[in-house]
Parts: sequence; structure tokens; C-alpha cells
Amino acid sequence: MTPMADDSLPAPPPARPRTRTWAVVAAACAGQFLVVLDVSVVNVALPSMRTDLGLSASGLQWVVNAYAIAFAGFMLLGGRAADIYGRKLMFLTGIGLFTAASLAGGFAQEGWQLLAARAGQGLGAAVLSPATLTILTAAVPEGPARTRAIGTWMAVGAGGGAAGGLIGGVLTDVLSWRWVLLINVPVGVLVIAGAAAWLAEGRAGDRRRVDLLGAVLVTAGLATTAYGIVQTEAAGWGAAGTLVPLLGGPALLGVFVLVETRVTAPLMPPRVLAARAVLAANVAMLLLGSATFGMWYFMTVYAQNVLGYSPLEAGFALVPTSAAVFAGAKAAPAIMVRTGAKPLAVAGALVAAAGFGWQSTMDVDGSYLTSVCLPGILMMAGSGLASTPLATLATSGAAAGDAGLVSGLVNTSRTMGGAMGLAVLSTVAAARTAGSSEAMEITAGYALAFRTSALVLVAGALMMLLWLPGRTDGTPRLPGARAGGVPGRPGHESASAVPRSPKT
Repeated sequence: MTPMADDSLPAPPPARPRTRTWAVVAAACAGQFLVVLDVSVVNVALPSMRTDLGLSASGLQWVVNAYAIAFAGFMLLGGRAADIYGRKLMFLTGIGLFTAASLAGGFAQEGWQLLAARAGQGLGAAVLSPATLTILTAAVPEGPARTRAIGTWMAVGAGGGAAGGLIGGVLTDVLSWRWVLLINVPVGVLVIAGAAAWLAEGRAGDRRRVDLLGAVLVTAGLATTAYGIVQTEAAGWGAAGTLVPLLGGPALLGVFVLVETRVTAPLMPPRVLAARAVLAANVAMLLLGSATFGMWYFMTVYAQNVLGYSPLEAGFALVPTSAAVFAGAKAAPAIMVRTGAKPLAVAGALVAAAGFGWQSTMDVDGSYLTSVCLPGILMMAGSGLASTPLATLATSGAAAGDAGLVSGLVNTSRTMGGAMGLAVLSTVAAARTAGSSEAMEITAGYALAFRTSALVLVAGALMMLLWLPGRTDGTPRLPGARAGGVPGRPGHESASAVPRSPKT
């Protein structure tokens, strides 16, 4: 194994490098599985939470969004902290906070306690998730091995989101809704033990000061924008409680951009987003997340509220969908060898759009095969196929000192897109339903949400076609990088996002 320039892991004994590397990959994937799982695992438990804690309809949405907003809002800070203070330290800090918040949520007695615990989980996830991808990319050299490792990481993460419905349904039916949170505690303890034993500390730069002003501005801007979008469903687009955060959030992000051009150690160095592939891949990831994240929510409530499935039945109904997203993400690296990253990302988005379009034909008497299973497989297989090349494009070729930041940016784009997408799609569905409790009207609202997602995916595919770099290897290079290296990193290996085929 070729040592990375930042050498996050100590040189292993000659007989054990592969074992040690894949143990690190396993730890990184386990952490990512947990944080993505908790985005969706609560969906089937929402009716039980509402009954037990007396939550309102808007309160139920905040059970999902409190996690997603905290997750997205603090992700850039978490990624930069991993670069500065150490990836192992941030990994253990994140998983520890996530586990403690899960315990608190499982024992919540009031609605506000549950929402606070979900926000705490999101904060822990924001620290943990960037560290998982950074640890993985530091442990595996660029090239085919890293592409496969990223594919595994994407598949496990996607599988976590997909498995949430099944795991949540089983736990809610067999035990109670509390176990959708409490299950994280023993798993978190095991991950902490494994990480403490297998991960070696490493950081990419000096312990320079964190850009606190930038961190506050970007976190506040992202969270405020997401809050404003969430408020549209409860208060409407013209209410002051909606307009103030919708205008204030982007204004804070604008100030953040201005500040980053003036500070000596910015949280988001302008050179990072100056790389065309990094910026384009992250915009594409945001669009993909905004269209696909809400699928699990709407499919779960459709199965239970319209088709009459129990939480357990709803969970099992989505098993083929869960398998499809995992299979798509795992198949992507091999397909990228022949197609390159850009064509696969575009094709994946279009396959997902076809699935969302099919799903929008749902009705109150829909059969499982045509109203849940087959369109779900198309939606999530396409999502899995598109996610891996986009993550590879966004992370390959980044300077070692920016690895955690770029990893955090990828996760921020996907998660923030998901949080905003769910809020917008919920508003679209609610506007179509117009307060009706009739199954036909509810279904029409869900169908409009799926149709909207399909249009977003088509627009995203067009954007990728026009904006993503056209090289077959899909390798982004930061401005000023020499071929075969990264600026300021002499001797660094060539950044190859996709292994070249013999014909290339």
C-alpha cells in the first residue's frame, strides 16, 4: 500500500497491511451506517411517537428535520475539525455524542426532549460523518482500491438510509418506538471499542485556529435556511416567520463567503470551490439528495396511511428498495471503469427520475408490485448509481489538508439537500391535499411530491451533463495542481477517481 502524504495510519507490519486497512474501512463504514440510518429509522415510528408523546403534525416533521438540520449545519465545522484536531479524536467524539443523544431520546418523556435529543444526534453525526470518509481516503491510496472503498462507503451509507424503514418497523412492532433510538447505544459502544483499537490518530495540518466566525456564519446560514423552508408548511410562504429565515439564511451565507476571502485560515478556502469538479459534484449531490431523501418518508406514510400496512409490514415492503440502493452503489465502481464518472452520474439520475415518475402514478388501491416495489427499485438503484461517482469526483485530488473539509462538504450537500427537499416536498404535498383527510386527496398530494422529485432529477441530470468535467477518469484537480500531484504536495500520487480501462 502506498503511504499517503499525511500518513494518518502508522506503517503496518508487512504481513498485515490489508487486514489493517480493511478494518479501518469497516470502522468508517459502521460509523456512516449509523448516522444515515437515523435519518430514516424514525419514519415508521412517527405515528407511535405522536400517540405516546402528544406531538403535533408539525412536531412529527421536526423529529426528522431536527436531526437533518443539525447534521447539515455543523458538517463543515466537523470536517475541518477532523483535519486540524485529528480524525480519530473527532470520530470518537462524534460517535460518543451520537450514542449519548440516542440514549436520551430513547428515554424522552416529552416531545421537546425527543426533539432536543434528535438535534444532539445530528450534532454528533456532523462530527462523525466527515471523519469516516476522511479516515477511509487516508487509509486507501488513490486509484481502483479507493474507488472500491468509496463505493462500499456509499453503499453502506445508502443501505443505512434504506434499512431504516425495515429496522424501525421491526423494533416498533416487536418492542416500542423507543428502541429505534436505543438500538444505537450498544452498536455505538461496539464502534467506539473497535475505533479505539484499530484507528491510529492522524491529522492533515498544524493545530491552527478554527475559523470560529466562519463556522458560526455557515452553520447559522444553513440552519436558518432549512428552518425557513420547514416553516412554509406550517405558516405558508408569505408569513413573516417564513420570509425572515428564508431571506436571512442566504444573507448569512453571503457574509460567510465574504469573510472566507479575508481571513488567514478560512473554514472554506475559496480554492476548494474554485475546482469545477468539486463545485459541480456538490451541487449535483445537493439536487440528488433533495429529490431522493423524501422518498423514504412518503413511501412509509403512504404504505401505512393509505394502503393500511402495519409498521412491520411497511418496513418489509421496502426491503427490495433497500437492496436496490445498496446494489447500485456497489455496482458503480465497476461500471465507472467503462463509462467514467460523469456518464454514470447522469444515467443514474435519469434512472431515478423514471422511478419517481412511475411512483407518481400511485393510487389508493395500488398493488404492492406496481405502487411500491418496482418503482422503488428504480428510484433507489438510480440514486445508488449516481451517488458514488459524484462522491468520487468531489473528493479525488483534494489536498490532504482539505480532505476532511471536502468530505464534510459532500455530506453537507447531500444532507442539506435532503432536509430542504423534504420540507419543500412536504409543502407541495400539503398544498395539494389542502387539509383533507380523504385517502384519495392524501395520495394525490404524495403523487405530486414524487412528480416534483422526478423533475428535479431531470434538471440535475441536465446540469451534470453540461457542468461536470468530461474526462473519462473524472479526476478533479484543485487550481494550480500539477498533473500527477496536488498543489504543495510534492510526490503525491496522481488523483485518479476512476481506474482506467486498458483502452484508455
